[in-house]
Amino acid sequence: MNEKILIVDDEKKLVGMLVTALEQEGYVTVPAYDGVEALEAWRAERPDLVVLDILMPRMDGLEFCRHVRGTSDTPIIILSARSEEFDKLEGLGIGADDYMTKPFSFRELVARIRALLRRRAMVADPVRPTVAAGPLVMDTERHSVEIEGRPVSLTSTEFDLLLALASDPERVFSRSRLIEAIQGDSFEGYERTIDAHVGNIRRKLAEQAGDWSIIETVYGVGYRFKAQKNI
Repeated sequence: MNEKILIVDDEKKLVGMLVTALEQEGYVTVPAYDGVEALEAWRAERPDLVVLDILMPRMDGLEFCRHVRGTSDTPIIILSARSEEFDKLEGLGIGADDYMTKPFSFRELVARIRALLRRRAMVADPVRPTVAAGPLVMDTERHSVEIEGRPVSLTSTEFDLLLALASDPERVFSRSRLIEAIQGDSFEGYERTIDAHVGNIRRKLAEQAGDWSIIETVYGVGYRFKAQKNI
């Protein structure tokens, strides 16, 4: 069964080009031209991934993303003409998995879509369904996370990033290594967004486990997972 992709942008010409390009790659596409229409399509079609513009009438992309993230970890790629780092971090901060600046390469977009969908499929790998590290338990079949017995809701990208760290506690991961671990490829300019994803994970874990720096920053290098509290 071919994966279904919801394409959301008020530029109808661009949507048409994306529909053509993605259908040639074998995907089923669902077009929408504003946030309200997109939300209706998402509820009705339950797509496997969303390609989303930010600046749209009736409901912008960020608000749409907040609605989706309230109930789903469906991968979301934001497309935007806004190239400032603040805008990228804002999009990632509300739960988007990736962010591309217009104009963009269709080839690169397809590569990122494939990477996100591939990662999501690999989560259900039955060879090692559960990863336990310290107070953290991750079930890769159910795509669930618990810390100290309390459930934690993560996006697909956040889950895969935490899984990479927790699978090898105390190992220091560079940002580029984490990108390879969660995407299989390294895209220029993406390293900075790892910090935003780590920030989201830390916040969500802290909401359930209190003040515990379970992901430690190794300055000048990257991050590592701390399975034990510092005494």
